[in-house]
Amino acid sequence: MTMSLVNATIAGLNATTSYSSVLEEVAKYNVHLNWAERLWAAWYLWMQNDVLATGIMAFVMHEIVYFGRSLPWIIIDSIPYFNKYKLQNQKLPTWKEQWDCTVLVLLSHCTVELPQIWLFHPIATYFGMDYGVPFPKLSTMALQITVFFILEDAWHYWFHRALHYGPLYKNIHKLHHTYSAPFGLAAEYASPIEAMLLGFGIVGIPIVWVSVIGDLHLLTMFTWIVLRLFQAIDAHSGYDFPWSLRHILPVWAGADHHDLHHEKFIGNYASSFRWWDYCLDTEAGEEANKKRREKKLAAMRAKKAQ
Repeated sequence: MTMSLVNATIAGLNATTSYSSVLEEVAKYNVHLNWAERLWAAWYLWMQNDVLATGIMAFVMHEIVYFGRSLPWIIIDSIPYFNKYKLQNQKLPTWKEQWDCTVLVLLSHCTVELPQIWLFHPIATYFGMDYGVPFPKLSTMALQITVFFILEDAWHYWFHRALHYGPLYKNIHKLHHTYSAPFGLAAEYASPIEAMLLGFGIVGIPIVWVSVIGDLHLLTMFTWIVLRLFQAIDAHSGYDFPWSLRHILPVWAGADHHDLHHEKFIGNYASSFRWWDYCLDTEAGEEANKKRREKKLAAMRAKKAQ
């Protein structure tokens, strides 16, 4: 928060206590800010505790986005018309499965993720994250979020692949594979260790970024997390529509990519893109197996011909 904004606004606050009163003061003394920036600045000034302000905003945002984005998939699962787009249409989630999943995910959010959310602000600001106004340019946000998607995908690929190693799978990752036909709510259905390990790619990479580059705004961080939540939930939805992003952007993983991972329990380890699995020959499914067999046969024929 810029000092001129803080000083000018606090000077006009006097004994005001309501958020709307603070917002009025912010608007009065900071006409150069847009409405979103005024709402943001007023929130931090009204709270008078930056750690608490960021923590509440982050937790509420996470819950609204996670369950709000999962809700359409719950509705779609209950409408027979959409069954033709279901990748494993013989395995529709029951209401009990969805309820059990919701309870565990909520428990995880409150016991595992909430403390991390509370620690995020002091750690991120220590390394240089900005949370003031005005907001960064959209072009800057887009560039940084693109980098985060690419770096997180690499992190996710290697650690997810490691979690399929015998003891690690049995003691950590097996819980996430409870459902061989995933559904939206199951995106964060995982053990605490897995949530922290793979979650570092989402939260830790931006912190490393700002510590090295020195440029990151909390709004960019929130936008990145929202988009990554959308990606994770959609990847677990179990539906592949003709208008799904992977049909527009061929390198995008999509639901078909991750659904095969849950069905076959091996391969397709990346989160957002297909290139790691393609380049390292860890693609799952019959088509990929067929290509591997053909490649082996071709190599054997070439060897015999020598």
